[in-house]
Amino acid sequence: MKKMIRTHNELEVYQIAFKTAQKIHQLTIHFPMEERYSLTDQIRRSSRSVAANLAEAYRKRRYPKAFVSKLSDAEGEAAETQVWLQFARSFGDLSQDEEQHLSSLYDQIIGKIVTMINAPEKWSL
Repeated sequence: MKKMIRTHNELEVYQIAFKTAQKIHQLTIHFPMEERYSLTDQIRRSSRSVAANLAEAYRKRRYPKAFVSKLSDAEGEAAETQVWLQFARSFGDLSQDEEQHLSSLYDQIIGKIVTMINAPEKWSL
């Protein structure tokens, strides 16, 4: 029997998104100062937004369309973060291994979000 999830903090996808955003924050501390208000800010915002949108989606699960909309926002932010990771790698701010590892985590996150989008009734109240 599966344990009932009571809060967004218990969602595996949320936990992965939150931890990955923390990793990104730590890595971006060492980005060049001239990137502070562009690349650094953008990648931090989009990575944090994935977790924030998942939390919002979970609270809106009694409204299937709103739930799916917020999940779609989270999916879009995850894809945006992958683009910023590519830019950081191309500028030499991330190693190829770091970019590939983080991007694969976002592939995992996106896959979990799409699974939720495809079966919103499993999450409804």
